[in-house]
Amino acid sequence: MMKSLRFIVVAAIFLGMALVGRANETFPVLKAGGVTYSNVTIFNVSATDIYFTSDHGLGNFKLKDLDPALQRHFHYDPKAAAALEQKEAAANHQYYLQAKAQSAAKVQAAANSQSSAETIEPQTGKQIWAKSFLNQKAPDLVVEKWLTPEPDCRGKFILIDFWATWCGPCRKAIPELNRYHEEFGDKLVVIGISDETEAAVRALEAPHIEYSVAIDTHARMKNEVGVIGIPHVLIIDPHGIGRWEGFPFLQGYELNDQVVSDILAKYSD
Repeated sequence: MMKSLRFIVVAAIFLGMALVGRANETFPVLKAGGVTYSNVTIFNVSATDIYFTSDHGLGNFKLKDLDPALQRHFHYDPKAAAALEQKEAAANHQYYLQAKAQSAAKVQAAANSQSSAETIEPQTGKQIWAKSFLNQKAPDLVVEKWLTPEPDCRGKFILIDFWATWCGPCRKAIPELNRYHEEFGDKLVVIGISDETEAAVRALEAPHIEYSVAIDTHARMKNEVGVIGIPHVLIIDPHGIGRWEGFPFLQGYELNDQVVSDILAKYSD
């Protein structure tokens, strides 16, 4: 049932794309909804939305937020857009209900197996739902496909967020990760890795992701790290050593701006 509902949502989006798509069209500057984007490359256009990459990463916005000239350029039809949005809203609501039930089941299953699956960091006593790589060599970064331009990680810290679109806490973390990307981007590369399909990740409209995004449907690095609960964040220094790990909202061990700043200061060459 979950797969069929997800197919309905994704199929509706891509049906709209097939009708009016203008792939690989570029704009030096594009404004929508009061926000200005630079170096924009449109990779598809649906009856309701534009999907693009820019200096801020992967994103999309509504055709109705464009000025009239650009709406005509992209063949915006308000009636067709409204009809498609109604269909998508109905399908999304059903998918949300199913995803919520599935998420609750996963949380309960994780809780049932917590005593045998969890890890306690020897240095801190912190509980994590993965193998511990704190102050140890971390696994190599492995992805199947970048959905944003591949970041240059040479000489930088890397923050890897293992996440999924169906995960509420994962979506809650996105604005925080956006801020780390903006505030510490000269030293820190923020990367979100999902083991979902490309279509599922691209279908996420909000919150808007500004950092680098990749998928690996084989979950190779996720399995190497031993992640059994998401979101799971791993911060790796420029020498490949893990310097922070865990659930970013764990009480008493929260990941925040000060924690990130201290790691960058302490382990920079």
